[in-house]
Amino acid sequence: MSRTAAPLQWLTMGFLALGLLGLSPALSLSLLAFGLAVLTALKLREARRLEERRVVALLQLVCAGLLAALRPELGPSLLQGLAILMALAGLLALELGAGPDWKALLRRSLQVLVAALPIALVLFLLLPRLMPFSNLGTGHGMGAMTGLSASMDPGSIARLAVSREAAARVAFPLGGGPPPLEQRYWRVLVHELFDGRSWGSNATPFPRPPAGQPTAPPPPPAAPGEGLQLWLVEPSGLAAVPWSGAGRPLSADLTLQRSGELLNRAPGSQRRVYALSRTADQNDWRTQPPGPLDLVLPRGENPRLEALAAPWGRLGSNRERLNAAGSWFRGQPFRYTLEPGALPRQAPLDHFLFESRLGFCGHYASAFTTLMRAAGVPARVVSGYRGGQWVQPVGGTGYVDLRQADAHAWSEVWLQGEGWQRVDPTAWADGDPLARAVATGADRAGTAPWDWLQQQWWGLDIAWARWWLGYDSDQQQALVQRLLGDQRHLLGLVVLLAVALSLAASLGGLGWLGRRRSGDPLRLELERTLRAFARQGMAPQAGETLPVFSRRLTQRWPDLAGPLDDFVGHYQRQRFASAPSRSGRRQAHRLGRVLRRSLHTGNRSKEAVQQGTP
Repeated sequence: MSRTAAPLQWLTMGFLALGLLGLSPALSLSLLAFGLAVLTALKLREARRLEERRVVALLQLVCAGLLAALRPELGPSLLQGLAILMALAGLLALELGAGPDWKALLRRSLQVLVAALPIALVLFLLLPRLMPFSNLGTGHGMGAMTGLSASMDPGSIARLAVSREAAARVAFPLGGGPPPLEQRYWRVLVHELFDGRSWGSNATPFPRPPAGQPTAPPPPPAAPGEGLQLWLVEPSGLAAVPWSGAGRPLSADLTLQRSGELLNRAPGSQRRVYALSRTADQNDWRTQPPGPLDLVLPRGENPRLEALAAPWGRLGSNRERLNAAGSWFRGQPFRYTLEPGALPRQAPLDHFLFESRLGFCGHYASAFTTLMRAAGVPARVVSGYRGGQWVQPVGGTGYVDLRQADAHAWSEVWLQGEGWQRVDPTAWADGDPLARAVATGADRAGTAPWDWLQQQWWGLDIAWARWWLGYDSDQQQALVQRLLGDQRHLLGLVVLLAVALSLAASLGGLGWLGRRRSGDPLRLELERTLRAFARQGMAPQAGETLPVFSRRLTQRWPDLAGPLDDFVGHYQRQRFASAPSRSGRRQAHRLGRVLRRSLHTGNRSKEAVQQGTP
C-alpha cells in the first residue's frame, strides 16, 4: 500500500473539517454531516488494510457530497472540490501502489473530475430538482445591535450599537443598476399588532381560490439572469426575507403574504438564494384593503398623542390627515441619534414626541404610525433595510451590499384610491443618515482594503448564484418544455441517453490521456525531441545511432552543440543505468525542453535575418 495514500486521506479530512465550520447545528442534516465526518476520521485512524482504506475513501466522498447539498455557495463549493480531488488522489494511491508521485496522482484525479463534468452537467440540467435540505429580544433600558427582530420595542433601547455584519446582497438584470439611493427600501417584516408600546407581526398568506374556480396561468419562468432581483441572504432567525416589494417570486419556496411579507421556506439557519422576475404578482399586496388590526390603538396609553391627532381625524380624507401629520413633524426639532435613552413605562410615545424628541428609526416609525391610527388612518410599521452600498466588482455582476447597519423601520398608511403608501418619518429628523448620504451624492464612505477584497469575492459569488444556484425547478421545467414540448414522458429516456453519451465521451477521453502518458518516460521524451527535428527536415536514417544523428544535427545547427550534447549524454547514461532514477527522468525532460526551445528560437532568428536581407 502506497505511503502517499495516508497523507492524502488525512489532507482530505482537513478540507472536510473546514467545510463543517460553516454548518448550522440547528439543521438535522448538519448533525448527520458532523457525525459522518467524525466516524470517517476514526475509521481512518484505525485502518490498516487496503479494504479499510477503500471504505474511508468512499465515506469521504459521501461526506463531501452531503456538504455540497448543505453548502452550495461558491466558497464552500471550491472547498468541497478540493476535498473530492484529494479523496480521489488518495484512492488512486491505494490502487496503484508505490509507483506514482503526488503530482501524478493529483493530475490523474483532476482528469477524472473533468471527465465527470459532462455527466454532472446533464444531471444538473435535466434531473428533477429536490426541495432544499433543510428572535432577537432586549431587556428594558439595555443596549442593542442594529438588525431585524420579529417584534419591535424601540422605547426599551437606550443605546443602539452599529453592526457591520453582512445581511444580504441583491443583484439586478444583467447590464442594469440599482434604484436611486433615496428609493432603496427593502421590506422584510410588517408589524400590525400594537399594545401601546411594542409592535408585532400577524402576516397571513393570500387566500387560495375556491375549488373549481379558474385561475389565470402563471407567467412563464424567467431565463437565468433575467430576474428583476437576485438575492443572497445571510442566515437569520426570520422566515421573512428582504425584497423591494415589486416583482413575482420565481421559486416555490417563496410565499407572498397579504401584507407584503415574503416568506422563504428554506431554513433560516442557512444562507438563502432566490430570485424575483420583472412581472408583477397577480395579487398585489399594495391593493389589499386594511384589516381591523391596522386601526387598533390602546386608548389612554399616550393621551397627549391622542389629543394631537384628534383634530386631524376630522379632516375629510386620509391624504389630508397624512399631510397634516407630516407638516407637524417637519416643524418640530426632532433629532436622529443612536443613544436616545430608554423611554418611561408610562406614556412612552408622549415622552418621545413632546419632551426628548431624540431617537432612531424605530422611535419615529412607531410614533408616526400611532398618530395615524389615532387620526383614523389605517397604518402599520414595516422593518427591513434602507440604502445599501452599490458595489461594481472589477470582474463580475454589480450588486447592492446590505449590512445589519442598514436595518431600518418606516410606516405604511392606507390612502383611498392609492393603496398602501410608504412614509419614512425618520427622513424628517435632523441628522438622518440617508439624507446625509443623498446630499453628498455617495452610497456610503469608502471601504478598507479588506472590505474591497471581500466585495470582489462577493461579486463572483453573485455570478455563481445567478447562473448555478439560480437554476431552480421552474427554469428546469421551462428548459424541458423547450426541448421536448408535449413529449415530456420521454424525459427519462433523454436523461439516460445523455448520460450514456457523456459517459462514453468521458471514458474515451480518459483512455486517450492514459495512452498519451503511458510507456517509458525517457523514450517518450526522446520521441518528442526527434519529432521536433523531423518538422525541420532532419530525421534519423535507417540504422543510424543517436550519437551519429546528433553529430549530423550539429553540422546543420552548430549553435545547438551544447544542448544536444547535454541531452544525448544524459539520455544514454539514464538508458543504460541499472535503475533509472526519478530525478534523472525529470532532468531528461528539462534538457529536452531546453533543446527544443533552442531549436525553435534559432530558427526564428534565422528567418528574421533572411527576411531582412535585400
